Amino acid sequence: MELSQTAKTILGHYESDNPGTKVNLARILMQGRLGGTGKLVILPVDQGFEHGPARSFAPNPPAYDPHYHFQLALDAGLNAYAAPLGMLEAGAATYAGSLPLILKLNSANSLARSKEAPSQAVTAGVKDALRLGCAAIGFTIYPGSDAAYDMMEEIAELGREAKSYGLAVVIWSYPRGGNLSKAGETAVDICAYAAHMAALLGAHIIKVKPPTAHVELDAAKKVYEKIDISTPAKRIAHVVQSCFNGKRIVIFSGGETKDVEGVYGEVRAIRDGGGNGSIIGRNTFQRPKAEALKMLDTIIRIYKNEA
Repeated sequence: MELSQTAKTILGHYESDNPGTKVNLARILMQGRLGGTGKLVILPVDQGFEHGPARSFAPNPPAYDPHYHFQLALDAGLNAYAAPLGMLEAGAATYAGSLPLILKLNSANSLARSKEAPSQAVTAGVKDALRLGCAAIGFTIYPGSDAAYDMMEEIAELGREAKSYGLAVVIWSYPRGGNLSKAGETAVDICAYAAHMAALLGAHIIKVKPPTAHVELDAAKKVYEKIDISTPAKRIAHVVQSCFNGKRIVIFSGGETKDVEGVYGEVRAIRDGGGNGSIIGRNTFQRPKAEALKMLDTIIRIYKNEA
């Protein structure tokens, strides 16, 4: 695998990492149709934990089968596939070496009561990721939650262990809980803050939601009067800037199922704002496979400036 100059530049920003970790980051950066461009599209399938199997897979019943998602990521030419332990174990042998895997180490579920202190249970470990041949571990934190400090301590420890074995670290940084309003969960100041926290925690790849123009914190409103957040692309650019001036890989979630034009609009904003790409689950696997592949093809072409 010969690295592109773009991939070499990105890897050069990770100054403390050992060769093993850089190899695994390179695997993700060089995989699929966007390989070498610095752009990523990743398929995440942790929604069965989060929302239950029927809400996740009944709209497209073949998606109940774990193999479906490995194959979808391969057929679409994506950079990586992220899922909890059981989903990856169910296809580990069949798809060994086919594409980079990200083992999601913690998960929540919609049955738990967690208004002010939402958290997630640690459901897998670094050695599971090694056993399954993963390129990275994934972990969610909830900045704003009354339980946020515990989650940060967990990923700090797991991240050190993962890096010591040459794995990359992906942090889902989703503000919620505490005193945050619903609108505040995607406010531009909160998204930028959450992304910066993930960078400070040592994430190689940072996943956040696309930010809105809302500013949540009264203490931040004055400074945001001097920052141009007037368009989706400019808000994306602000979040990317908050991650060490763009020296960390920042990708954005697809969120709840929406119409395809809504998805494409978000992708164009991410591209134009300098984001590294998308991690998009329900908006793909809940559609019939032919529709999902067509949509992913368009997303990839947008990131390649072809659509």
